[in-house]
Amino acid sequence: MSSLTSLITTLTLLFYLVITINVSQARSKYKVLPPQTLGDPNFERVLRVQQNTLEQIVFFLPSLWLFSFYVSPLWSTILGAVWLAGRIAYALGYYQAAEKRLIGFGLSSLSSTLLVLGSFVGIILSFSKLPS
Repeated sequence: MSSLTSLITTLTLLFYLVITINVSQARSKYKVLPPQTLGDPNFERVLRVQQNTLEQIVFFLPSLWLFSFYVSPLWSTILGAVWLAGRIAYALGYYQAAEKRLIGFGLSSLSSTLLVLGSFVGIILSFSKLPS
């Protein structure tokens, strides 16, 4: 079952690659040269999608794997897929307008929270299985 968790991890990394390429393309389109991060609001939204996703990946990936190990690979995959769908919705919404990012942000935040809390409970419960 960890193959499914591996698939979610790989899809997450591929998604991150795509949104990073989007930043590069937006830099050219809106003429925002490195190291600048400010310019056309359309560019700034593309950059924020990439930056916020990077911030969230740091929390998401360890939680995904800990949940898979201590709770359930299947449920880890389901929650991971929800997180990824949320991030895609976040990106597509934010590319249009800042206020359209909220549903995607909510979905990914909820699934991340469930993954980390579930991991914590699973780890605590694993102590009861240790030999005395």
